[in-house]
Amino acid sequence: MRIVLAGSTGTIGRRLEPLLAAQGHEVIGLARNGPLAVDVLDRDAVAAAVRDTRPDVVMHQLTSLSTGDLAANSRLRRVGTRNLVDAALAAGVRRIVAQSIAWAYEPGAEPATEKTPLDLGAAEPRQTSVAGVAALESAVQEAPEWVVLRYGTVYGPDTWYARDGLMAQFAAAGKVPADADVSSLLHIDDAVAAAVAALEWPAGAVNVCDDEPAAAAEWVPAFCAAAGVPAPAVTVGERHGWARGASNHYARTHLDWIPTRPSWREGFATL
Repeated sequence: MRIVLAGSTGTIGRRLEPLLAAQGHEVIGLARNGPLAVDVLDRDAVAAAVRDTRPDVVMHQLTSLSTGDLAANSRLRRVGTRNLVDAALAAGVRRIVAQSIAWAYEPGAEPATEKTPLDLGAAEPRQTSVAGVAALESAVQEAPEWVVLRYGTVYGPDTWYARDGLMAQFAAAGKVPADADVSSLLHIDDAVAAAVAALEWPAGAVNVCDDEPAAAAEWVPAFCAAAGVPAPAVTVGERHGWARGASNHYARTHLDWIPTRPSWREGFATL
């Protein structure tokens, strides 16, 4: 297939492009500093790029996370996704695969499934992130065929959670709490593999994460040990209701997607 890969120079995009090409797909990388140099916030430029390349699929792996500016990332999800989807629909693209997150769900006692509603009533600053996710997913669902990849917290080389990543720096400064909040994690290689597989998946949202949701009190010290930085003191208390993790049951049982790092315990060993 002919695939426009938006975000081709990002952490996931850089790994994804050669895998798609190895499967025989023609990949057109779209990014501000990519082969097809386009700012996704420039509506006219995006429309022209997608129209001229005539793709079969648009794959959305765009983020704005290098500086940790969550408001900028939310704007990219809202405005950039809108521009990309409108350009795809105008060009007759049938399938869109887009990156989302697995921690935007409403509060609950158990790991969230794909049927769990998003946390649309969240207070700020969480509201900014959830609203960006909701706008992204709503726009993508306008395509005739769509897959939303709700990634867990991605770790591994070149991510925030790498030996030299942003969170390792924060942890060294005592700014990463080891508390009761639960997360679902995901090695970057598994995130990339899921994006390739999603070219053939049925329409819908999919939690893409490992098998072991865990409280920060458990996984943060393990991450710090793997990154070679001091672990914070474990704190007791109630978790935030939304910090519940996510279940990958649907991906495993219905899509035959099995993470190569089924637990962060073994995955952190490769940092």
